[in-house]
Amino acid sequence: MNFTDLRICEPILKALADKGYEEPTPIQEKSIPLVLDRKDVLGCAQTGTGKTAAFSVPIIQLIHKIEKPGHDKPVLRALIVTPTRELAIQIDESLRDYGKYTRVKHAVIFGGVKQHKQVEKMKKGVHVLVATPGRLLDLMDQGYISLHTVKMFVLDEADRMLDMGFINDIKKLIAELPRKRQSLFFSATMPSNIVKLSREILDHPVRVEAERTSSAAETVTQYVYYTNKDKKRDVLTHVLSKDEVDQVLLFARTKHGADKIARNLKKSNISSAAIHGNKAQNQRQKVLSDFKSGKVRVLVATDIAARGIDIKQLKYVINYDVPNVAETYVHRIGRSGRAGEEGIAISICEPEENAYIKDIEKLIDQKLQVVKSNPFPQTDRPMTAAEKKEWEKEKQRRKQEFFANRKKNRMRAR
Repeated sequence: MNFTDLRICEPILKALADKGYEEPTPIQEKSIPLVLDRKDVLGCAQTGTGKTAAFSVPIIQLIHKIEKPGHDKPVLRALIVTPTRELAIQIDESLRDYGKYTRVKHAVIFGGVKQHKQVEKMKKGVHVLVATPGRLLDLMDQGYISLHTVKMFVLDEADRMLDMGFINDIKKLIAELPRKRQSLFFSATMPSNIVKLSREILDHPVRVEAERTSSAAETVTQYVYYTNKDKKRDVLTHVLSKDEVDQVLLFARTKHGADKIARNLKKSNISSAAIHGNKAQNQRQKVLSDFKSGKVRVLVATDIAARGIDIKQLKYVINYDVPNVAETYVHRIGRSGRAGEEGIAISICEPEENAYIKDIEKLIDQKLQVVKSNPFPQTDRPMTAAEKKEWEKEKQRRKQEFFANRKKNRMRAR
């Protein structure tokens, strides 16, 4: 199937051709006709499956067809809410790319920067607004934004939205939206709390699904190095010593850990930078830009900061800390192997994380390939007193950071 088979109008087809897109992904093939038919959609799709185009392309088309040429101030017709600044910026860039030959005006608002430029753009009028919850509610409270004209509402990355503690903000937004609207709800996972929220937002939705793990499992080769905690740094240096391992997105469990890893890599003359919630927005954008341009070889990220990072043809993802939630692993490795490209995921596993690997293998229904040529293999020796103390400190730090993040997420998004 080609995009021409999905009833997409000529201006958007031209823009898609400019991007080199010819065949829709499964989630796009299933979703676009439904959105064009004004159906509510419940979409289950992991990162890297093309879901941004699945909702943004038909939204642009629906607005383009009803908006006539002229000098009237654009009216807000579509609202797209997403959990992080990076993802909001990414969606706004996609709207720009797909809608460049249409009359559709769009804007993005997010926290971490002064609001003046965002307010000025809203005053001029836009058809589509991409927003993080905190900044959106803030500008609504100040009277700069009203949602009463919204006809289409998208909640993207719903599971991450709830993980970040935005449930009350989402309910406030829903209360301000017109009851008669088209709603699109996308989430990588569908636990009970997500299903419950979807029922509050959607009206007789059509469920579409892209396999949770198939895109990653089919295009990403997954390896695991079993080692001890005190040898993780050595394993990482060993992996990065290989010439073919060029650009790497490396995941750390905590912000503190991300900074520490980046510092250690720099000491080894490996260009690296950390990106996480404690970084100012301009710092995060510069780090991301340097990584995309090749100035930075290793981008060390926390899970929340990595949402929305879309690096074309990124091949290597390294889990320095194995996630304790198997779905998070799927999110992480989905950053590589996109659009059919080959990807490689490497996990560096210490004994206390062995159970996490088993959970991951159960979820994806396949075994990770154990690296036999590992120069620092895992041993059965118990942790030393110093290692145990560090492990307990790490667990306590993680716990504190988790609760602090839930408390601060709204403030960061404002």
